[in-house]
Amino acid sequence: MKITRIEPMLVGFPYDHGGPKIADMTGAVRSTMDALYVKVETDEGITGWGEAFGFGGCALTHAAYERLVTPIALGMDAINIEATMAELHRRVLNLGRNGAAIFALSGIDVALWDIRGKIAGKPVHKLLNPNSRDAVPAYASLLRLNEAPLVAKVSEQALKRGYLHIKLHERTVECVAAARDVIGPNADLMLDTNCQWTPAMALEMALNFETYNLAWLEEPINPPDDYKSLAALRRAQKTPIAAGENLGNFFDVQNIIDAGAVDIVQPDAIKIGGITELWKAMAYAHEKGVRAEPHSPLYGPGWIASVHVVAAMQEDTLAEFYYADLEACPLGDMIYPKNGVMAVPQGPGLGMDVDEKVIAKYRRM
Repeated sequence: MKITRIEPMLVGFPYDHGGPKIADMTGAVRSTMDALYVKVETDEGITGWGEAFGFGGCALTHAAYERLVTPIALGMDAINIEATMAELHRRVLNLGRNGAAIFALSGIDVALWDIRGKIAGKPVHKLLNPNSRDAVPAYASLLRLNEAPLVAKVSEQALKRGYLHIKLHERTVECVAAARDVIGPNADLMLDTNCQWTPAMALEMALNFETYNLAWLEEPINPPDDYKSLAALRRAQKTPIAAGENLGNFFDVQNIIDAGAVDIVQPDAIKIGGITELWKAMAYAHEKGVRAEPHSPLYGPGWIASVHVVAAMQEDTLAEFYYADLEACPLGDMIYPKNGVMAVPQGPGLGMDVDEKVIAKYRRM
């Protein structure tokens, strides 16, 4: 079976997250949740869906498909995923081991796993582990709100919707305190600062946060690949350190774990190379006794792929849901956890139906 067509589709969906719209990586106000859906067709009529990262970088990844990745991938084997992806990684090596080209490969890999499951008549999570779970707990990953009263309001809303694990993307003690005050001592509270501080400032802030009993402190140091400073911070205070969304390949996962830099490693399926590389990363974390929590601020095939991986993991793991309500989604309501629990699709492949009419309505490229 050969790959005959790859179509990247940049879509943007209006959303409500409980506060003013935030800026994306380009500095522009994020008025929509942008995503890059990837449709892979084969010469035997079986189609797979994937997703490539993402947000303000969607257009760059879209260009990577058009100018580089698609011409290389057409005609390659759609069944032997491991060999095909290894060759694709080799062919784009000169562009680096992270970034738009790897994001594009990630989308293809997810789509090929969708195809593999459809051929086998099994969901992806059963291909990974026959003893996988049918449902996984989700945590509400709140977008940045910046103001303590808003943080309190949205945290309370998430708690009422059944989430017992809530993650903030804030940077002040006041916002963390506001969340802890409304959710109480029994719900888990996590904090992701998106690589905000120097090592010295990160330690100062981590010590300030200790009274709020964070389940983890995520990406406190800039740059994110300063593993030596992350390891030192981990040793100097008691809150578990999490990081990994910026890892670009399996060997980055090895390096951050081997450096003793994290208590929790968080690679992202649609940034690291798809399900193939993420599953290898999960196995390595398990071997080394490091907790793994895949990063997944997504609503499309990448989110569903992450749910399959979480369901198949040996450890009980949380699924990250980017807490917002979309105006529309090509996958419908299946993207939303219910009472803080995400149902794992049971249909073949990723087990989802993609409404291409919704894609057409919100498509930008």
